[in-house]
Amino acid sequence: MTEVERKEMESSEAELPQEKNPYAYLERDFSSENFKIEVKNLPKFYGINEFKKLLNDKLKLNSNKIKTTKRNSPYAFVCFRNAEDRENAIRVLSDYKWKGKQLQAMKAKPAPDPLVKKRKEHAESNCSKKVKIDGDLFARREIEDLYYTILECQLGKDLAYHNPELQTWIDKQKSLYGGLPCELADIRFSEESEGYRNKCEFSIGINEENNLPTVGFRIGSYVNGTTAVGPVDNLVHIPTSMKVAVKVFEEYVRHSDLKVFCPEFHTGHFRQLMARSAPDQLMLVIGIHPQTLSETELTEFKKSLVDYFTTGEGTAANVTSLYYQKIVKKNHGNDFIPAEHLWGETHIYETILGLKFRISPEAFFQINTKGAEILYKAAIELAEPCDDATILDVCCGTGTIGLCFSKKCSQVLGLEIIPQAIVDAKENAALNSIENAEFFTGKAEEILGSVCFKSTSDKVTAVVDPPRAGLHQKAILQLRKISKIKKLVYVSCNPSAALKNFIDLGRPESKTVHGEPFVPIKAIAVDMFPYTKHCELIICFERWDKISKEMEKANDEALEVGKEENTSL
Repeated sequence: MTEVERKEMESSEAELPQEKNPYAYLERDFSSENFKIEVKNLPKFYGINEFKKLLNDKLKLNSNKIKTTKRNSPYAFVCFRNAEDRENAIRVLSDYKWKGKQLQAMKAKPAPDPLVKKRKEHAESNCSKKVKIDGDLFARREIEDLYYTILECQLGKDLAYHNPELQTWIDKQKSLYGGLPCELADIRFSEESEGYRNKCEFSIGINEENNLPTVGFRIGSYVNGTTAVGPVDNLVHIPTSMKVAVKVFEEYVRHSDLKVFCPEFHTGHFRQLMARSAPDQLMLVIGIHPQTLSETELTEFKKSLVDYFTTGEGTAANVTSLYYQKIVKKNHGNDFIPAEHLWGETHIYETILGLKFRISPEAFFQINTKGAEILYKAAIELAEPCDDATILDVCCGTGTIGLCFSKKCSQVLGLEIIPQAIVDAKENAALNSIENAEFFTGKAEEILGSVCFKSTSDKVTAVVDPPRAGLHQKAILQLRKISKIKKLVYVSCNPSAALKNFIDLGRPESKTVHGEPFVPIKAIAVDMFPYTKHCELIICFERWDKISKEMEKANDEALEVGKEENTSL
């Protein structure tokens, strides 16, 4: 398309009504697409974080957002908050050489709004249709096939490829475990498969069936052309107490003067209802975009919420803890605003393996309580802690895993990047009169060494339960480097994403990788999410030097037996 044709197209679309013009959002003040550039001739190999540091840390260009079409793409789109920053970036980057490549920078056309674009395409093809909802929203589980693929086709082959020294051992393991590099136990699961979720984040939007404000779940995605929300009535994984609360709050929303939030135009108020439940307890966190509401109006709104749930029709929900949260953007990074306590208890309490845990609105806690008990039992089984060992709980959250280990070892050391989680972990230790646990705030890659130095034992087992994307590579390298750590139990909710961590644990020593590699010994899958194909996969890794010594010992014993047999003959 030529520049003239492009301008003609944009001009014709500008004449469309806002709901049909995919570029109408540019006239609003919430998008940085107005100030976008394209950077070309990028080097063959680079990381997106590396590129971001170049732009913002080294060149001080104040970029807002970076988008690439694929890994190591030769071009990237960079957005800025204003025209001045955009023009400065074009000027600086056009004269800059990076990794031997002379960069090129120019203004870029803004991307069309995917929601409006899809809506327009549907209208033009005359194939617009509503998405129906029924109770069977989840795919059948494919857990066995998935994990066999990860362990056999990816982990086993990649470990041997990156560390040829392991090839003989891996071949032996595969002969023992049906082609897998380690033993994979049968899937473990809780007998309770319905109403198992103790936390849900419900969206607030419009139901396409009746065009009414609805509290439920998105039935599609913005990029696929829908922001509709469907009801929760037929969803079997949500407990009855939450369903009641959803319906009760839905009535409040429908009778309120405030409107539901519209992702397309960034108007409206009601955005989200977060619910956390425990036996005889229910916490609700009501999230809204305040828009132009004054402090007086917000105060009145909060009071109406309290009145509704304590003396009005909302009493049917039996809420024990009520919070309000201001949600302005996507609630990521610096946009996150803590919830404000309005009424009732500040926390709810849950019990796992006989221990009581305090749960705050933002705290991480496994969403399936009965499943969590099975998960932690499996982790303890794989770790095989002894009375004089130290458990290093990496990404400890509120301390649940580490505290469940506390009676099985001499010491628990937990570390977590979120300060409030560490506060909760210490409170949970005190709540259960556990005195052999300490918790520390910081990035795993930065404080692992100093925390592990506090270990009173040379027998350290690291238990790692990281976010979905896995651990930072620097943290993996630190775990490798600390010789006290003899065993590592890795709990992953997304093994495909964590695969690089698994491979890095098994790489040979080099100038940048220090410490004996870890190799997988046994894996257990725990079904924490019934009616989905997702599982938590726990893999136990041990140091290669221990395994190789055991192999040498077994070979020596076999040789001795052979000599004795020859002598007897």
